[in-house]
Amino acid sequence: MSNSNDGKEWQLLEKMLMTSAVEQRRARRWSVFFKVLTFSYLFGVAYLLMTSDSKLPSVPTKPHAAVIDVYGVIADGQEASADNIARGLREAFENEAAEAIILRINSPGGSAVHSDYVFAEVKRLQALYPKKVYAVISDIGASGGYYIAAAADEIYANPASIVGSIGVRLGGGFGFEKLMEKLGVERRMLTAGEHKALLDPFSPLKEDEIQHMQGMLDGVHQQFIARVKDGRGERLKPDPKIFSGLFWNGTDAKALGLIDGFASAGVVARDKIGNEEVVDYTVRPSPMEQLLERMGVAVAEVLAIKLGIGAHTFVESRLQP
Repeated sequence: MSNSNDGKEWQLLEKMLMTSAVEQRRARRWSVFFKVLTFSYLFGVAYLLMTSDSKLPSVPTKPHAAVIDVYGVIADGQEASADNIARGLREAFENEAAEAIILRINSPGGSAVHSDYVFAEVKRLQALYPKKVYAVISDIGASGGYYIAAAADEIYANPASIVGSIGVRLGGGFGFEKLMEKLGVERRMLTAGEHKALLDPFSPLKEDEIQHMQGMLDGVHQQFIARVKDGRGERLKPDPKIFSGLFWNGTDAKALGLIDGFASAGVVARDKIGNEEVVDYTVRPSPMEQLLERMGVAVAEVLAIKLGIGAHTFVESRLQP
């Protein structure tokens, strides 16, 4: 009986030792994997640092047309942020070889603040360096996209382009206070300040708050209108619908004076500027930033697997703001 118990104990001990050995091997494999991953990451960063130092972008000296893309949503942290566009503008204006600037726009709009920054920067740079600025709208130049286009001396588009939307919108949402009342749900919220809960979806709107928000939107709208009138001048037709928030195709936009004609960036460079040589001054994420982003996603996926959670969920949560 004693021998039987001793045998079972030895078998149990043997299983424990085998399990421990397997776990140690797994840990070693993970350790080697992470060391290789870290080494690859550091090697890539070092390589980019060395190549970026040895291959600095040269300033074009041959006469050319400078192109700056305004692509996507105009907002902080986006490719079409005011900082990025303004940096490209400064480099183009300051380079004597750049004979004129083309703003190549494909944007539905975005921040009124960033759009106004770009508008003001175009005018400031033109006062310092007298160069002509052209805006070329491809698929869409609406709202903030058109706000920036209005800073140009001339605006061109395609007959099928979407142009306009000179208006202001403050987000969007729903009101749930009546539904809560029907369900018997009580809203509990403490604030300091009479209007601190402004636009709370679970509280009813107050008339004075509506008037306040409408006044704020009207003020930004008037600023937008003033910029468009400043940029387009007498070319705008006396039609009140222009500033109503509506948008049009390129053909109708031309009839309203919102654009000057139909042309692509290449055609403008050749026929208007008289130089088919085009240099892109658009500020885009550096190879270093792209590598760091990709490596970050790769590490997130590995950690998700290691931690035993859904990799897709882990990476998705990392990328969302």
